[in-house]
Amino acid sequence: MSCQFELTVICDNHAGKGLLTEHGLSLHIRADGLTILFDTGSAETLLHNVAELGVDLTQISHLILSHGHYDHTGGVAQVLAANTYCQIIAHPFVFSERYSRHADRPVKRICMPDNVRAALQLLSPERLHCSSGVSLLSDNIGITGSVPRTHLFEDTGGPFYLDEAGQFSDLLPDDQALWINTPQGLVIILGCCHSGVVNTVEYIRQLNDGAGIAGIIGGLHLLHASSERLKQTISYLKKLKPQFIYAGHCTGDDVIVMLRENLRDTAVGQFHAGMHIGTGESASLTGNI
Repeated sequence: MSCQFELTVICDNHAGKGLLTEHGLSLHIRADGLTILFDTGSAETLLHNVAELGVDLTQISHLILSHGHYDHTGGVAQVLAANTYCQIIAHPFVFSERYSRHADRPVKRICMPDNVRAALQLLSPERLHCSSGVSLLSDNIGITGSVPRTHLFEDTGGPFYLDEAGQFSDLLPDDQALWINTPQGLVIILGCCHSGVVNTVEYIRQLNDGAGIAGIIGGLHLLHASSERLKQTISYLKKLKPQFIYAGHCTGDDVIVMLRENLRDTAVGQFHAGMHIGTGESASLTGNI
């Protein structure tokens, strides 16, 4: 059993004509009779872009939060204001206080905005589902929960901490991904993939009896990756041979070029707000690459 899917990029660092850019990610997905919003961006562009794209937030059946950073959860309150019934799925750690401490910039608070935390905490347990384990939305759609970190060359992708002073590292245990079982194989949807591409893909394959991977869509968080990590990631993807990779947000534009140059058996594209991807009649797997 499998299903078709259609995906539209709502928020990203790049955008098509008439749409706005932000440092954030939000993806609108239709699959297996469900209408899913995967992340909400930072709240800067969500409402403008959904209006331009004709996306109706009142029709969302499920809101999935890939992790608790502001650039993926900032628009949650806007979604909840428009939609009073959608199911929200998140990891319990998503509410944590969090900071980034880059040597060349001031310390930045990067957790879920306070208004979003407050709005979510008002919801009943029947609507807000917090779990660290695997969640199945249908026979063909699943969410990983916490991803085991078995490939140690993959780190979280940045200097992330649970406190402003930088004493307690944030390993982002709430990082999770979504998969869709399509006729071509599994399609994996990533937020920032702080668990690492190899860790995430291999865990999803394990959960699906070693199924083949048709494609990967989302942020790969390789912008600040070491040369060794990039080398090992590319080596893995070469062996995996997915049909396509659509990367954006935190991946790094130069890294996307590197992936395109090295993965000759895979169609590699950079996505942007307004791009349509999928297996349905109104979207194409490789037409926008």
